[in-house]
Amino acid sequence: MIEQFIDITTSDSTPDTPMVTFVVHPDSGGPHPLVLFFMDAPGMREEIRDMARRLATAGYYVMAPQLYYREVSEYNVFDTGDRDRMFELMSGLSNNMVVSDSRALIAHAEADPAANTERVGAVGYCMSGPFAVYLLGQLPGQVVAGASFHGVRLVVDTDDSPHLQLANASGEVYVGAAETDSYAPPEMIDAFEAARVEAGCAGRTEWYPGTEHGFAFRERPLYDKAASERHWERLHDLFARNLRG
Repeated sequence: MIEQFIDITTSDSTPDTPMVTFVVHPDSGGPHPLVLFFMDAPGMREEIRDMARRLATAGYYVMAPQLYYREVSEYNVFDTGDRDRMFELMSGLSNNMVVSDSRALIAHAEADPAANTERVGAVGYCMSGPFAVYLLGQLPGQVVAGASFHGVRLVVDTDDSPHLQLANASGEVYVGAAETDSYAPPEMIDAFEAARVEAGCAGRTEWYPGTEHGFAFRERPLYDKAASERHWERLHDLFARNLRG
């Protein structure tokens, strides 16, 4: 495997505040389909990089950006314990900011012979679940697979609500929802699924029985091994269907 940290220039970055991005991919057999791997609200940390590595071993060029770069060069709530700051940073991000960031990531990958950007996948967790879904509608034809796991704000009363993008999507969406999740309540998940069906967007919503918010992360208190492994199966299936062949 080849891995590196790359300073990505975006429309909001400065020479002192690039979007530092962890990039990992197999060392042979490329070019490999690009996957954008978005961090959850606690921030960039080794756990996120390990998950990116696991995905890359299946033959993907994975980019995991530090999305809080507009405010801080690095942040990990498990190091600081400052949850108030986490929510401040989280609220400072918007779907459209991440679209802009994603364009910069894709542009970088297009210049790397190890990456194939014809069909791009995206996956997000918690705060970034909606980012992966939103990209399907903003970059149709290029981002063709989006996955959200215990994702928040999939249906909100704003013009940039992810569920409103489904009619523009040309790819497949997967939503994995925890059974008990105050950040992503059942009524929101049900409303999203209804919107997906109405829009005619390919995909599915799946409940993970007995789980709570954060079940996919092995270092989180609510980690559920069986559910997490199922999330990996679903993610690999989604990307294999849409990014290969």
